[in-house]
Amino acid sequence: MNLDTRTQPVRPPLEGYYSRVMAYLCVALVFAALAREQGLTPITGGAVLYALIYPHLMRLIARWRNKGQRSQFNLVLLALDAVHTGVFITLCQFSMVPSLVFLLLISFTAIIIGGPLYLFSALLLALTGTMLSAALLTPEPQFASSPLLAFCSLAGGGIFTVVMAMFIYRQGRHLEQAQEVISAEQEKAATLASNLAKYLSPQVWESIFSGNQKVTLETRRKKLTVFFSDIRGFTELAEEMEAEALTDLLNNYLNEMSRIALQYGGTIDKFIGDSMMVFFGDPVSRGAKQDAEAAVSMAIAMRKHMKVLRQQWRSQGITKPLEIRMGLSTGYCTVGNFGADMRMDYTIIGREVNLASRLESAAEAGEILISHETWSLTKDLVMCRDKGQLNVKGFSRPMQIYQVVGLRRDLGAAPTFVEHELPGFSMYLDTNGIRNYDKDEIVKALELAARKLRDKVII
Repeated sequence: MNLDTRTQPVRPPLEGYYSRVMAYLCVALVFAALAREQGLTPITGGAVLYALIYPHLMRLIARWRNKGQRSQFNLVLLALDAVHTGVFITLCQFSMVPSLVFLLLISFTAIIIGGPLYLFSALLLALTGTMLSAALLTPEPQFASSPLLAFCSLAGGGIFTVVMAMFIYRQGRHLEQAQEVISAEQEKAATLASNLAKYLSPQVWESIFSGNQKVTLETRRKKLTVFFSDIRGFTELAEEMEAEALTDLLNNYLNEMSRIALQYGGTIDKFIGDSMMVFFGDPVSRGAKQDAEAAVSMAIAMRKHMKVLRQQWRSQGITKPLEIRMGLSTGYCTVGNFGADMRMDYTIIGREVNLASRLESAAEAGEILISHETWSLTKDLVMCRDKGQLNVKGFSRPMQIYQVVGLRRDLGAAPTFVEHELPGFSMYLDTNGIRNYDKDEIVKALELAARKLRDKVII
């Protein structure tokens, strides 16, 4: 039968109950020894009965305390235990061994509960209890302890210590087991989060797990730079290749392009076949100008890396030239979570998204087309060619567009790259990307290729 726990008394922890029982059992043992030596008196007999009954009575009271009052009640019990310690020291006539044992018991308990501050408070209360009880009872001090009294005191203190050590050991074992369970759950959660993170852009995933991004259906307007790309000639290639080989090629391409996008700080929105959508400026933005420059720099890096991929694919027997084409636009978009409460996508919508997609469709092989807004933000960094105005589907008026030639720093007197392609020959060399200890091997490879070309009789 299920019962509403809110209507039931809260049971106090058994460890605190048992430790209090053992401590007061030690007190009862000491006063029983006093009664054995000095004869049974109302004080010694009452102390024995009080010590045997008190902890059980406190447990009954504690059972009817709710959870919020339990910690406060435990502090009250500790204060009463400290005062009792002072009274018991007075009742045993300040006998040395029992007094020290009583002080050790209350000190041990106070340190376990709250550390040095509680220890100081407990000793202060014990001293207060000793002074008040001594003023009321005016006992005759007998500092020397008889062998029987000393033995009973030490035996009771030893039993208390052993029992407390057992409880502490058991709590330590429970804590270790709990830590093992928590570690296993954390590892499981980390693995799950890592797997789920692959379905989101790293920036979005980090903003959600850091608490900066709420997983609710809400959006906002921000100035973003939007990027679209696809592979020119991929559809024709798909008709010629086996599905498995085509999948490997596409995954290789998307993996390399994604690595470049993340390197430049782009938020990967989605993949649609061989198409890729990336935006800059959310959830992290460095400013509209820096975001636009990063987006165009990423596009140029992708176009350069496409030459490396073509060489790899050519070595795999894919002779059909594949080129990337790209379109970028900058402007205000609506960004956030779209969809339903049970299934949503973090994406963007707006005029600039459509414009970037149209520019990508209008671009030639290897061409990067950008809007006028993107050009105005990046013209100091990027060399562009004016392509005039373009009638874009879905837009009422022609749009001014520009073709990206390259980064200005790469187009100076000493460019960092050399590229050339002819039938039977393809080379792309970027000196900035070469490691110093690879330079000698590259030089040897180029010299070997030059000797083979000189010695070859071409008919």
